[in-house]
Amino acid sequence: MQGSRGGGAIVSGLVVAMDGPSGSGKSSASRGVARALGVRYLDTGAMYRAVTWWMLQRGVDLADPAAIASRSGEPRLDMSTDPDAPGVTVDGVDVNGPIRGPEVTGAVSAVSAVPEVRARLVALQREIIAGSLASGGIVVEGRDIGTVVAPDATVKVFLTASADARAARRTAELTGTTVEAQKADMARRDTLDSTRRADPLAMAADAVELDTTPLDLDEVIAEVLRLVKERA
Repeated sequence: MQGSRGGGAIVSGLVVAMDGPSGSGKSSASRGVARALGVRYLDTGAMYRAVTWWMLQRGVDLADPAAIASRSGEPRLDMSTDPDAPGVTVDGVDVNGPIRGPEVTGAVSAVSAVPEVRARLVALQREIIAGSLASGGIVVEGRDIGTVVAPDATVKVFLTASADARAARRTAELTGTTVEAQKADMARRDTLDSTRRADPLAMAADAVELDTTPLDLDEVIAEVLRLVKERA
């Protein structure tokens, strides 16, 4: 990672900001939209998970924000923005499997709440967005894309879904868990993400809220593509 957070990002090409809580369908929908548009794709959540994995591997005390902040500049992240093969490496190590495990999932909210971590990753995200514009643009998913990372994004969508739907989707992706356990974990993460002082989860004032509860993946993608056609 490199750089620090600057002023508001100036977006001059096609940037689709896809925000929302976990289990709302951001990842699958964002990749599908990127494929349909022929543009790049960035999973910013994977970046926070990768830093969390790095901290855990080095025994950093994740209950101590100062300890996290002091080492936040050390991990080197490289992101693949190919929607057919997205991924992240940390210091040259492929971590796409480990960052989805329960240990990282349980710790990522604490790490992502640290302002120094967010400052470095937001700067890197803006660099990736800027670098994508020459090749057509990018779909970026996260929790603060429309409000912080790319406030001038061409299209902003905030995905939501009922607690039951979100928990059922996440349970289907994982092994050794239950819907009730996932519902409780998501409620915990929602509270942490929406109340943190640095860049909390929030819907941008000019975003379109899309409730994905009654929709299948193809319907979500189609609705986002309709918004892009209207606004781009």
